[in-house]
Amino acid sequence: QVQLVESGGGLVQPGGSLRLSCAASTNIFSRSIMGWYRQAPGKQRELVATLGRGGSTNYVDSVKGRFTISRDNAKNTMYLQMNSLKPEDTSVYYCNAWPTAYYPWGQGTQVTVSS
Repeated sequence: QVQLVESGGGLVQPGGSLRLSCAASTNIFSRSIMGWYRQAPGKQRELVATLGRGGSTNYVDSVKGRFTISRDNAKNTMYLQMNSLKPEDTSVYYCNAWPTAYYPWGQGTQVTVSS
């Protein structure tokens, strides 16, 4: 069974940066469209960015120009580089397949943007 482990979150001031990692137990990134999702307290989980099998990327409007999704197939790891962070980016961030999140969810990684 595939396991996804997210890491890299933390507390950062507005305008700061973080790089999140999503480590998979097997090489899934070459065969799955993957996404980064986030869930803020009291809100539904939402998609943030996707990375296609061929490397194509898509972002929701609220993070365009600030976030970059990428992967390292050799390391079975996907990344989310987050720059110019805003308080509204505060959430628990998860990775999974898209459009159907058919892998078991990991524990996520908390990102808190606050001064």
